[in-house]
Amino acid sequence: MNLYTSPSSEPAGQMVERIDVKSAHPPKKAGEPLYEKRKKIFPKRAEGQFRRFKWLVMLVTLGIYYLTPWIRWDRGPFAPDQAVLVDLATRRFYFFFIEIWPQEFFFVAGLLVMAGFGLFLVTSAVGRAWCGYTCPQTVWVDLFLAVERFFEGDRNARMKLDAAPWTFDKIGKRVAKHSTWIIIAVATGGAWIFYFADAPSLAFDFITGNAAPVAYSTVAILTATTYVLGGLMREQVCIYMCPWPRIQAAMLDENSLVVTYNDWRGEPRTRGAKKAAAAGLPVGDCVDCNACVAVCPMGIDIRDGQQLACITCALCIDACDSVMDKIGKPRGLIAYATLNEYEVNMALATGGGMTTIDPTRVRNPDGSFIDKVRHFDWKIILRPRTLLYFGVWTAVGLGLIYALLSRDRLEINVLHDRNPQFVLESDGSIRNGYTVRLLNMIPEPRTILISMDGLPEATMKITGVSDVPGRLFAVQAEPDKALALKVFVTLPKDAISDEAKDFHFIAEDRSSHEKDVHGAVFNAPEGRHPGGRK
Repeated sequence: MNLYTSPSSEPAGQMVERIDVKSAHPPKKAGEPLYEKRKKIFPKRAEGQFRRFKWLVMLVTLGIYYLTPWIRWDRGPFAPDQAVLVDLATRRFYFFFIEIWPQEFFFVAGLLVMAGFGLFLVTSAVGRAWCGYTCPQTVWVDLFLAVERFFEGDRNARMKLDAAPWTFDKIGKRVAKHSTWIIIAVATGGAWIFYFADAPSLAFDFITGNAAPVAYSTVAILTATTYVLGGLMREQVCIYMCPWPRIQAAMLDENSLVVTYNDWRGEPRTRGAKKAAAAGLPVGDCVDCNACVAVCPMGIDIRDGQQLACITCALCIDACDSVMDKIGKPRGLIAYATLNEYEVNMALATGGGMTTIDPTRVRNPDGSFIDKVRHFDWKIILRPRTLLYFGVWTAVGLGLIYALLSRDRLEINVLHDRNPQFVLESDGSIRNGYTVRLLNMIPEPRTILISMDGLPEATMKITGVSDVPGRLFAVQAEPDKALALKVFVTLPKDAISDEAKDFHFIAEDRSSHEKDVHGAVFNAPEGRHPGGRK
């Protein structure tokens, strides 16, 4: 393979280099195996608006991932001050001012539902934007490619280095590249474990060898997977390992935006446009420079049509637009387009499918496009399918916000003793036993008042709080913890009936005006009833 580019036959001023490159994943022919030996891909550095957007996304996503565990958030002296923390020891999830308890897992489930419908929404609107811009595999491959270019140069230099014999220079560059990759991979695994413990403390313990074995094993596994998947396998992960390309095809429709080669204006492609035009031959805008293939990180040729390997990163659009600028043609030969838009324009270029593509059918004599040519209209995004996805996504989000803002931070649960259901005392009164569990779900201590509502003749005692019967007791609740109390309720002999009686336990914090109520049943000899109810 020629490692260099060759000029086209266009005259000076319209010189466009033709890159000698072929698709690493050409369309399969009948009888060919589905898997073949990997062909090395050396993506050329792209420049343009989509490349700049990808740099921005990489900066933001990697910044969030690596820096978030180090953000502090003051929750008082009785709670961790790490802004985002999955505290497995106390079974809590902290996210800035939000604290999620195990019984509130529905918040996490709701976020997963939102993530799912968010993917449906994005895919139905702009195709595989997730794969092209924000997928972790894409982000880390982009980072590893940037490191590779830094040490080994751009496409041609890397190809020459790969084909060259092993020298000290080649060994030095390869060692530097792989060492940097490993450092990034270690940082990736290290950042992950910091989400599950206090980051500064864990970092010190990790460096000094005092961290738990699970921390070292987790970092080792994530280091290996990041290095192998992001540095060595790259596009193979997207093509053979990831199920998403196969799933999301079902979410695309004729109005979804996907990266498209507009062959209705590009064909027939030629490297000598003026000579072909002088000979009376139809000439498309594509000069067959292969720039779109050279910049593709997946190594495909977008001119072969939609392909499973295409992650719609749009780098081919940047490459093609730069070529169109050089030859004085309008941008958009490769662009985000819908199937409806493409088919309308293709019908114009082929006379309704009756002839081969003739670019003159879609152009005015001055070279501009005729009025019938369809162009992207952002309103196409606002269609029933996307509005439905957005509606569900918004409804779930608003529901979670309402549940978050209206949830109580004080909770009481009551469990009636199963054996015995009641105790007959020497004076003829009846006593029932209950386990009352108080949840103080804020990171500060507070005084909780426990009282009864109903059974006006009954009194209660709380073990460890007071031996004097009463109907109202003050209990000290520790911050961010559950407190189990043994409570005995006694009903005098003259108030006993042969029916089970309902009443309520009330937990109240008068300083914060929070209150929670839980129903219970008082069982007597002739009126047994199953345990309490909310």
